[in-house]
Amino acid sequence: MPESHSTEQGGQAAGSDNLIELEITTMAHGGSAIGRYEGRTIFVPYAIPGERITARIVQDKGRFAHAEGVLLLEGAAARVQPECPHFGPGRCGGCHWQHIAYEAQLAFKQNIVTDQLTRIGGIPNPTVLPTIPSPNPWQYRTHVTLHVTESGQVGFIGTDDQHIVPIEECHIIRPELQDLLETLDLETLDGGILSRVRLQVGTESDDRLIALSTVDDSQPAVEIDLPLSVSFLSEEDTPHTLIGAGSVQYTIKGRTFQVTAGSFFQVNLPLAETLVDLVLARLNLQGTENVLDLYSGVGLFTAFLAAHAASVTAIEGFPTAVSDADANLSDFENITLIEGLVEEALEALDGTFDCVVLDPPRSGMEAHALDALAALAPAKIVYVSCDPATLARDAKRLLGKGYALQEVQPLDMFPQTYHVESVATFVRAN
Repeated sequence: MPESHSTEQGGQAAGSDNLIELEITTMAHGGSAIGRYEGRTIFVPYAIPGERITARIVQDKGRFAHAEGVLLLEGAAARVQPECPHFGPGRCGGCHWQHIAYEAQLAFKQNIVTDQLTRIGGIPNPTVLPTIPSPNPWQYRTHVTLHVTESGQVGFIGTDDQHIVPIEECHIIRPELQDLLETLDLETLDGGILSRVRLQVGTESDDRLIALSTVDDSQPAVEIDLPLSVSFLSEEDTPHTLIGAGSVQYTIKGRTFQVTAGSFFQVNLPLAETLVDLVLARLNLQGTENVLDLYSGVGLFTAFLAAHAASVTAIEGFPTAVSDADANLSDFENITLIEGLVEEALEALDGTFDCVVLDPPRSGMEAHALDALAALAPAKIVYVSCDPATLARDAKRLLGKGYALQEVQPLDMFPQTYHVESVATFVRAN
């Protein structure tokens, strides 16, 4: 956003019907900041609360509008110079907040979680703790998915959500992935038919994996002279190993997890450990509990729950992740691993459970699955969320089923973006 020291006042700018002057007051979920003009809410990306700007309305929705910043009249103290040349309006859409000082990012995320729980969840004055920072707000991602242009360049979807913006550097991925990005020659990977390239690194720097997807779901011919694994992900992310092991290894709290191409694992390893600690602390297991672990993935929470509980029943719908979990949890005898969609498996589940851990996708849980979960009447539910809006929606339904929200702990799993991980603790109130 261009800077200006103009002191002009007023709303509509002369000779330009869509130009307005705004005082930016709050940060919205989704990355944009908010100002108000003539009683309407105006969303402006790359602005910061406390700033005064000139903006141009680009999409008028009636009661609200989307605008772009034109001039920065008064900047906020939290405004900083972005690290990446690909960051900004009309460029890479992978980051949203590189223009905001890190401490301010943390505060905005706490406020956003509070706002979503209040407005969507209908929860007055929810207890939302200060956001736990990432040990490193840069170079933290262990895996990243890049899109491939028709000319064979790799990049991220742009800020318009339509076009691929080719990139040469990325400041939020691990250095090993940046090296791989610079070394990768897509012509040796049948670049003409590739649609996506997923780069992944394990805990150890030399444990690297490339997973390829193609526009027509045909398996690419691969010739590559690099020390790494290569896999092909067909429809529904089913992996086919082409070179090497087809997986990487992550060590969390001294325990190693196999993660095959296509399986989910947290991108920020130090905060993955913090996440495990938070879940265990909120459950406070005594060794006698029967625990239910939903959307259990490759077994990250399952392993540490099983070490402190009498039994764990884990449910996961992605077959590759279930295979990984079989390998990762083979040393436990108190785990029942169920392959199936949580929404279907819950309704057929027998037995009683003292507590539940759930880590659903960004879309949250379906309403009927939440109802089935509440019908099991566990005393405590620890909900690991990566989207405060769906967390708030699901919290509202749980509160209607006899649960109370104790507290929410945000974690900054995704610095430089608006995304925020949270651990919410619910207890049965009756």
